[in-house]
Amino acid sequence: MQKTENVLLRRIVHSKYIDIVGVILVLSICIYNGFLETVYYQGGIQFGIPLSNFTEYISKGAFPIGFLSTIGAIVSLLAARMIVKQQNLGNLIGVFTTINSGIIDYLFGNRSAIITYPLTFIIAIIATKKWHYGERIKKADATYFLLIIAAFIVSYSLVWFGFYLFGTTIKNEFFKHTVAIIFGISLVGNISTAFKYEQTFLTWSFYNIAQILKNVIQGNLANVIKHLFYLVNAILTFFDWKLNGDLKLEKVTI
Repeated sequence: MQKTENVLLRRIVHSKYIDIVGVILVLSICIYNGFLETVYYQGGIQFGIPLSNFTEYISKGAFPIGFLSTIGAIVSLLAARMIVKQQNLGNLIGVFTTINSGIIDYLFGNRSAIITYPLTFIIAIIATKKWHYGERIKKADATYFLLIIAAFIVSYSLVWFGFYLFGTTIKNEFFKHTVAIIFGISLVGNISTAFKYEQTFLTWSFYNIAQILKNVIQGNLANVIKHLFYLVNAILTFFDWKLNGDLKLEKVTI
């Protein structure tokens, strides 16, 4: 059995305490922003609905988008942490959280979600299957760089097609470019995850940097903090996968 090169790094990356901190952070941010009090009702997003009135709104057909977004964010975080630890269950959970995320993103105005998220859904299925059959961590090759180019071509094509085909209430071109670029980076990250490239979490680092910059511009401090957590997690995991490679049999948790 090949020995883990940096045991301390692996123990930090696999620590259950990071999972707990992540869940507390996401939940706290959602509560602080009052996001739990958000519903999709009568064709639009309504904020600040008291939790005491939720039953009444839901009985009238309201969709508890804030509550489901929060649950989805927590489950997605835990799934991502499983992938960090090279547990295929994370990919499997990702198949289902993609559905929840796609619906919510669409309701928040990203009309292209109806054709972009099915692709993410398919990649999550591919990742689950490949990991099930023992996919190993590998260095970047020519295929990897071709996948990057293809991912951004597909990203811009699908996002623009989605916005103009299904229409959107958002006319800001910067928003559309932001959606396309972030989707492109996430597409590279998801594909890299499926093929277990060393650079997988380097890609997710760039993704979180893009999210941090976007939320700084929007003045959303809570999301900046959330993605800073994800960024640190991604950077640590990048070095863990690079230095320590595939998961070994020795005990690594703390």
